[in-house]
Amino acid sequence: MHKGDFKPLSAEEERTGKLIVNAAYVVHKALGPGLLEKVYEVCFCHVLIKDKCSIKRQLDIPIVFDGIVFEEGLRLDVMVNDLAICELKALETVNPVWEAQLLSHLKLTGKRLGYLINFNVPLIKSGIKRIIL
Repeated sequence: MHKGDFKPLSAEEERTGKLIVNAAYVVHKALGPGLLEKVYEVCFCHVLIKDKCSIKRQLDIPIVFDGIVFEEGLRLDVMVNDLAICELKALETVNPVWEAQLLSHLKLTGKRLGYLINFNVPLIKSGIKRIIL
């Protein structure tokens, strides 16, 4: 598949993505870096709820292995509007495995839009990575 072959995101996916990025900016501007991931998650979700988004936090993703469904397979941080997955971090060092994790979450849930957001950065712009399947 070439870059031009990807199906564009729906208008609702794009709108949700903009709200996610905005929420990350709002939270980072108010709190700055250096807090626990859980603090960012609670505040991030609060901003999205104020923006009329539906939120699911700490959502279990079942895994099918050897023909058996395991409910406690993986857990994603935040699902927004049942369209986008957000993995939130608050660490100084970016681990490349986070991106692989997010890709796995997207594939397993059948979603196309994901955000890896690391709040422990001086400028939040450098802490946001958008992934589209």
